[in-house]
Amino acid sequence: MALTKLQFKPGIVRDTTRYTNNGGWFDSNRIRFRMGLPETIGGWTRHTNAVILGTCRSLHNWSSLANTAYIGAGTDLKLYITRGGQPFDITPIRVPAGVVTFAATNNSDIITVTATANGAALNDFVTFSGAVSLGGVVTAAVLNKEYQISEIVNPNSYKFVATATANASDTQNGGSNARGAYQINVGLNSVILGTGWGAGPYSGDANPTTGWGDAANVAVAGSSLRLWSQDNWGEDLVANIRGGGIYHWDLSAGVSARGVKLFTGAGVTGQAPQIANVILVSERDRRVIAFGCDPQGAPGVQDPLTIRFSDIQSYTEWRALDTNSAGELRLSTGSEIVTAVQTKQQILVLTDISAHTMQYLGDPFWYGLTEVSVNTSIAGQNAAVAVGDVVYWMGRRKFFMYDGGVKEIPCAVKEYVFDDLDLDQLSKVTAASNAAFSEVWWFYPSQATAVPRNNDKYVVFNYAENVWYYGSLARTAWSDNSNTGYPIAASTDGYIYNHENSINDGSQNPPTALNAYIESSPIELGDGDQYMFAKRLLPDISFRDSTVGTELAILSISERDFPGGSATGDTGSPADSTNTITGQAVGTFTEQLDIRVRSRSIAIRLASKPDLPGVSWRMGTPRIDVRPDGRR
Repeated sequence: MALTKLQFKPGIVRDTTRYTNNGGWFDSNRIRFRMGLPETIGGWTRHTNAVILGTCRSLHNWSSLANTAYIGAGTDLKLYITRGGQPFDITPIRVPAGVVTFAATNNSDIITVTATANGAALNDFVTFSGAVSLGGVVTAAVLNKEYQISEIVNPNSYKFVATATANASDTQNGGSNARGAYQINVGLNSVILGTGWGAGPYSGDANPTTGWGDAANVAVAGSSLRLWSQDNWGEDLVANIRGGGIYHWDLSAGVSARGVKLFTGAGVTGQAPQIANVILVSERDRRVIAFGCDPQGAPGVQDPLTIRFSDIQSYTEWRALDTNSAGELRLSTGSEIVTAVQTKQQILVLTDISAHTMQYLGDPFWYGLTEVSVNTSIAGQNAAVAVGDVVYWMGRRKFFMYDGGVKEIPCAVKEYVFDDLDLDQLSKVTAASNAAFSEVWWFYPSQATAVPRNNDKYVVFNYAENVWYYGSLARTAWSDNSNTGYPIAASTDGYIYNHENSINDGSQNPPTALNAYIESSPIELGDGDQYMFAKRLLPDISFRDSTVGTELAILSISERDFPGGSATGDTGSPADSTNTITGQAVGTFTEQLDIRVRSRSIAIRLASKPDLPGVSWRMGTPRIDVRPDGRR
């Protein structure tokens, strides 16, 4: 009998049964489709040479006039910029340095600090200066550095773990010139739902005065996930904490300088918003725009639907005057502005239930708002991304796009993804553009990860080929327009990675093979109404870009006689659902595989060889030699 081509429909389909998806792909990890054929995605290498503290949920890259590349990275604990792969802490100072005194305990590395009305919260960072030795091993060098607060004793006192264990000679004080400078309060790494049992640090803490069921003796800075929005103002960086202030980092001050809050007090010239949800710098007319901020007439009182914009060519002047172009708008629908995404022609503003376009009009109104949809949703601030003039985003149970009108994107894995996603942590969803491959990715926290859940899965929409695929990868922030030449992404391990510049998993040293595979739904042999016998298979696999001499992948076949039957191998046959055909991997020069498969349908699985880095593969159209066979 002539050889039969095994031709599979492109894309992963999970929202049907395996049998209904006959001739399609059903499962995948770390693959993409190009010209309808599956291949491994690109790998990654480390961009940063040191760990950044906290979970990064915002990346922004830009270049100085000297063409030096910088990346801003906002985490739940810190704000960083990186240069040459080296991270620098630019976290703003919340209050100026205040007087502190220290108290040590013999044989303990816990230091107690007294500082009146310091406003610190658990896990905040404080930098001490001007301290002198406590008399023993807790010297000035031990004290005068940055520490993270390990316990809040009361509003005037807290503790930290020192780098030395005190002895009997260490007493109190630290000198009259000891000062503590407090960085902005840290944020949450997970959403806290409610305020009752199980929310936050439940049932007390290390303080022995709290008992079972008592309120924990800690300060929690809000209940929302710490999210940043960033943009560059020329060579400088402007950044905003969702529900917090707007900060400016001056590149000319050097990498040792910290960010400074734009608003510094009532009546100050400029009167920048004290609180905002999202900011961006308008590419059309170079001004900062704040979304979900406090109105000019009510400083410090957030209106989640108000939009304010600074004067043209100024990030400091926000007063709407007859002599400038600063101004204020307000949306009419929705409860809050969730995010704003800038395209080449306009800004798309997304609330919890609606979508609006914000377009530049010029003098005297400057901007106009148009409502384009009142039947949408969005997962969170980072769940939308622009590709040219099109915006893609994940909603609460759907995927959307805006290309002049808002529409739902049909998705063949929608049920699979949303059933897998932890809806309680929906605001962690991160959208990413990978324009070189016509892809939009969404990284999300699945229910399979341990609490507190973090992004560990992804789903991809390939808008050029109109197909979907998914897999596992821990990424919490992404920037496609990278000055590194590659997309960059932040991982839960504290590193920032360059993507698509390798074929390996560079999160380990030495790099390891990508855990990539694709598995088909059953494909009928013949018409599916009788048993067929397959005796050989001709693979069609190319190993483009591989860097090893011996290129191998693992090809497996599983048999299925009935839609409800289990997938098994023919007893005694070298082909089954867990072993490779003939017990060997498939290589570049594998002409054919002798098999013995007797079934109504088969499924094919191609996977990377786990112990062989340096290999990337693309699957073509394999052929199989089959003939009718009767039931024994």
